[in-house]
Parts: sequence; C-alpha cells; structure tokens
Amino acid sequence: MTGGSREYSRGRRVAEAEGKGRCGYFEMPLHYPRYTKAEYETMPEWKLDCLLREYGLPVTGNLAHKRSFAMGAFIWQSQTSPA
Repeated sequence: MTGGSREYSRGRRVAEAEGKGRCGYFEMPLHYPRYTKAEYETMPEWKLDCLLREYGLPVTGNLAHKRSFAMGAFIWQSQTSPA
C-alpha cells in the first residue's frame, strides 16, 4: 500500500468515526447520478443535501431551490425534451 492510499484510508476511517459517513467530506464520486425529473421532484430534502454535498455543490436555499439546482446540474437537456 502506498503512503497516499494509507493516508486516504485513515482519513476515511476518521470521517466515519466522527459520524460524517458518505456525505460528510468531498470525494469525487465515480458515477453520475441517474435520477429522473420525477425522482428529483419527490426526493426528500436530506437526500438532496447529501447528493449535492457528494458532488461538492452548494447546499443552500429552500427545498424548491435545491431541487431546481439538482435538476439543472444533473439532468441533461436531452433527458427532459421529447424524442
């Protein structure tokens, strides 16, 4: 194991021990979120907050603002327009 990997693992263990879990610190996710517009419209606020934090995006404003921001950031225009 390299020094960098060891440091990353230690940092992750520390974050998990502090109760931060998956969305407590920034780590670039491997996959792009694939939620539909309908899923964003019904997603609970805590899940939106976690998703935005996971991608290093701002988690401010009311629920409607967060939903709109997430849809603008993660839904491509081709996914919303009729084929």
